[in-house]
Amino acid sequence: MDYYILKLVVVAVVSWTAAFLFIRKIFPNRSFDFCNRLVSTTHAALAVTLTSLSVQDWRCPVCPLASNSSPLQMQTLAWTLAYLIYDLVCCLFDQRVNVDNTIHHLISIVGIGAGLVYEKSGSELVAALWITEISSPFLHCREMLKELGYRDTGLNLTADVTFAAIFTFARMVCGPYLAYLTLSARNPIIIKAMALGLQLVSAFWFFKIARMVKYKLAKWTSKKAA
Repeated sequence: MDYYILKLVVVAVVSWTAAFLFIRKIFPNRSFDFCNRLVSTTHAALAVTLTSLSVQDWRCPVCPLASNSSPLQMQTLAWTLAYLIYDLVCCLFDQRVNVDNTIHHLISIVGIGAGLVYEKSGSELVAALWITEISSPFLHCREMLKELGYRDTGLNLTADVTFAAIFTFARMVCGPYLAYLTLSARNPIIIKAMALGLQLVSAFWFFKIARMVKYKLAKWTSKKAA
């Protein structure tokens, strides 16, 4: 790993932490989770923007496969690695450890860290980042709306359905295709393991989200009928 990238990761971890503390200062009456979700939403927007800019050929967004990472891809992955480290520690401080989310973070940290060390598989890694983060703003929006007093409203249901639809398309349509490309290309074994691990976690979350949406729609329908 280039020394510049290592230094960028350290600076980015400090930056994400400072952003969280700043948001806590601005919104002292909001919960720890609410403030962390604002940071997470900022990261998701930044990640989707940087990954989109780092695509070398939109006719084949994941090309070239198993190739050396470009400088922009390395920087994008460094910012996300730093965010994942910050968020993992932040969740521990919140004292509400979610096992599947922790596994997702650890898989991502190891995979992205390996990509930065090898300086390879940049196309696959940024594509995975785009797929995993494109639905994140809606995930955090639905939770923040509850704290803002919009629980069980049409607005919250819209956020739930929108999140579920985008997650399903990204993780269960684009995700398996990317996993196949990553596993079939000459990528380091740890990158292949990350691809498989993330897809398994995504499939697990998909079934949980499907049950959630089914429950929310049934609840909304019965509420309207009453």
